Parts: sequence; C-alpha cells; structure tokens
Amino acid sequence: MRKRIKVLVIDDMAMVREILAKGLALDPEIEVVGTATDPYAAKDQILRLRPDVLTLDVEMPKMDGVEFLKRLMPQYPLPVVMVSSLTERGKKITFDALQAGAVDFVSKPSTDIARGLNAMLAELREKVKSASIANVSHWKRKKSSRSPANVIKCKALAKTTDKIVAIGASTGGTEAIKEVVTRFPQMMPGVVIVQHMPAGFTKMFADRLNDLCAMSAKEAENGDRIMPGKILLAPGGYHMKVRRSGGEYYVETKRGELVNGHCPSVEVLMNSVAENAGANAVGVILTGMGADGADALKNMREAGARTLAQDEASSVVFGMPKAAWERGGAEELKPLGNIAKRVIELINNA
Repeated sequence: MRKRIKVLVIDDMAMVREILAKGLALDPEIEVVGTATDPYAAKDQILRLRPDVLTLDVEMPKMDGVEFLKRLMPQYPLPVVMVSSLTERGKKITFDALQAGAVDFVSKPSTDIARGLNAMLAELREKVKSASIANVSHWKRKKSSRSPANVIKCKALAKTTDKIVAIGASTGGTEAIKEVVTRFPQMMPGVVIVQHMPAGFTKMFADRLNDLCAMSAKEAENGDRIMPGKILLAPGGYHMKVRRSGGEYYVETKRGELVNGHCPSVEVLMNSVAENAGANAVGVILTGMGADGADALKNMREAGARTLAQDEASSVVFGMPKAAWERGGAEELKPLGNIAKRVIELINNA
C-alpha cells in the first residue's frame, strides 16, 4: 500500500484550519498530521512532524506566507500549496509566493460559498498530491532570484515575421516561464504561452513578465497579432489558438470545454500551431503535472517544427515534459537554464 502524504495545514483562523484539515482527510492518500496557527508555530511542527507538503495561508498577521517561504525554502525546502484570496492583494502575494518557492495555489471561494468550498477542497486535494512529487531541492541555500538583466547576447535573429515560439507549462511553470522568456532578446519572434492558471491571475502574471522581459508581454485578447518582440499569454478560462491570415499570425481566444482537464490547454494551442505554422514554429513543454500538450507537440514536430522539453533534474514536476519525450513529441530534453539559448539557435538555424 502506498504511503500516505503527510500534510501540515497553516492558517491563522481556527475555522479555516478545521475546514481544510477535514477536506484533505477525505482523500485516503492524504494524512493531515497537524495544523499550525502561524509560521512561528509551523516551524516547530515541521521539525517534529516531518510533513511531505504544507498548505499555507497567503495572508497572516504575524508573518505573511511570502516572508515565511523566503525563510523556509533555503533551509528546509518543502512543497507548499498556497491558499489564496481573490483580492488584488491576495493575488499579488500569491505571485510573490510562487517566486519564493511555492509549488501551486488554490483560491478561496468568493461567491456561492458552499459549492465553491467543495470545489476548492477537491482542487486542493489534487494539488497536494501533485505537490508531493514536486522537486523543490534546488531551493536549498538558494540566493535571491536573479536580476532580469540576463538577456542572451546573440547575433541578429533571422529577419522574419513568420516564426512562432509556443510554450506550455503547468505546476512550477510561472518561474520556469520567467526563466526562459527573460533571456529572450527584444526582437525575438512572437511567443505564445499557455500556463495552467485560473481567470484573474493570468493578467497579473503577464504584467509581471512585461516588467521583467526585454520583450513586451500581455494577456492575450481575441484578434491580437503575433509579432516579433511580443509575448501573448492565454487568459485564464479561455482556450487560445493561432490562426494565419496571409503572411500574418493572430490569436483566437474563446471559452470552451476542458481539454486534458484544462482551459486554457497546451494541447489546443500547440495543435493550432502545428496546423497553421508548421515548420515555422518552435515548441517547448516545461514543468507540469499530467500530459497536456504531449500529443500536440508531436503533431508540431511531424509538421516540421523544432521541439524541446525541460529535463527531469530542473523540472518541479517531470510530468508534461516526460510525456512529451516518451510520446516522441520532444526532440531534445534540456535543463531549464539552457532552453532559451537552444530556442534561439533553432530559430537561427531554421
């Protein structure tokens, strides 16, 4: 029998701790080994109980979740799932937490509390299980994140407007995407990205990338043109496809059913790139749970595109990249730190 996942719940509100603990305990694969009222109490519990995963409230009075992560991860790296509010402050702290080492997050319901709570707890159970296999060892003694001034110095890129770089990611993807695109030079061919993330968070993520990148980044809107120097991020709750009109590419965003359990879906984006861009594209699958995009990356490769996936050692979760590699979609597995350089090489050698 598989060993149960030991979880420590950290929240300053007794009622919330009880709800989360009871909700997690509904899954026979999960054991809630303890709860803590704040990060100070949690430190002792971590050392005593040796949990596999932490759930952590974003906003707490003595020390917020981000500050706790900044202190915890370099000394005692553990997979952490944040429990976030949908306020603007809550969203901002959530992104800071992902940058500080959190693996994933769930959002507290803001309307229809009864139904929303059940959905949130179901999501939390799944994300705790995903987090339990996450590789966070690289946070050990890690220094503060690098400056965004790390753009790759390279010869002039191929002077063409018909190249596209398509990137897909899930668990651990916000930091992985940032690591790749902050290395791209300003006049990189247009980049389209799907990161599994709910509505309300993708715009904030795009805005953060825009602040960090040499390229400009935005949450995609229906009809946006894919252009050199521009990054378009699929909006939460909308599938994004690439369409061609003459010599130009555009994105189409629309609501739809979940594909591989997600909306937006990497599969939807990359299948459209295979169909409309063919050999003019480079496809990249980064860290993530599951297999979203694996078959579509193979379709891209068969259409003539060049394809990469992140290697196991640098992935938080080697699910999506592994599936892409095993199904023949990825030509190469590359460490995260080498992916941007390799993408540029592929574009220039095309």
